Amino acid sequence: MTRPAPADVRTVACVGAGVIGGGWVAHFLARGYDVIAWDPAPDAEDRLGGLVDAAWPALASLGLAEGADRSRLSVVPDLEQAVAEADVVQESAPEDLDLKIDLLARIDAATPRDVVISSSTSGFTMTEMQVGAVHPERLVVGHPFNPPYLIPLVEVVGGERTSPEVVAWVSQFFEHAGKSVITMDREVPGFIANRLQEALWREALHMIDAGEATVEQIDASITQGPGLRWAFHGPMKTFHLAGGQGGMAHMLDHFGPSLKAPWTRLEAPELTTRLRDAVVQGVDDADGRTVHELVVERDRMLIAVMRTLQEMQP
Repeated sequence: MTRPAPADVRTVACVGAGVIGGGWVAHFLARGYDVIAWDPAPDAEDRLGGLVDAAWPALASLGLAEGADRSRLSVVPDLEQAVAEADVVQESAPEDLDLKIDLLARIDAATPRDVVISSSTSGFTMTEMQVGAVHPERLVVGHPFNPPYLIPLVEVVGGERTSPEVVAWVSQFFEHAGKSVITMDREVPGFIANRLQEALWREALHMIDAGEATVEQIDASITQGPGLRWAFHGPMKTFHLAGGQGGMAHMLDHFGPSLKAPWTRLEAPELTTRLRDAVVQGVDDADGRTVHELVVERDRMLIAVMRTLQEMQP
């Protein structure tokens, strides 16, 4: 088998059909691909069908690719059957390193040699995960964000034994599949966006633990403040504009000393039962709606933001 050009991929195998894997399935179907899915759970097919059904109205609202059809999904009973005819494989198993090592080795053994195997891992490096594969050069991280059928970002990075050509190929494939791709120059645990999210998350836990802020206040501080700017400028450009006409240089010269001020704590607090319960209760107190209701609202609002940003592009 010869690896197709990224634009010529027709069939995607999705291994793992949970929240992330199911989101990938919905995305690829909406982009007009044939999708073959496998998950060891006995109720995988019904659960996956429900995930796709729930995502489809949002995808249809955004606009489906030519040929997009839910009927192009096949759920098969074994891993070997799922990957046998695939042009590319997207693995989305739970975040367990031993499980990932074993599963990627099984996928590698069952998949034609030229087929690229991408992992949705949210934190492990490919160097850690590819140790059991006979052909580690075709294993690469393709880390999405939830929900994968709406959030465009994918972070791509290879391991020490991944071929640079594979990294380039999968980046081009994801771009063709409608994703916004960051091709990382080097591995770092958690990649880029998760590390930034984690820093914010840890500081939020510290503030709740110390009684300095509530869950509701923390969420409002982002949704009604910097989050509105981050949707289109990101934190670095936001700070650049904070310097006025002098830009980032003025901002750093003026506010640089504040970096030594005790404005954040980067070490994670101990997740005690008290802290855990305070966070959970805070979420319940701030918004009593069900997860389903919140997902529907999230998807609707994400679409509105994305459409607005597209209309504002020069």
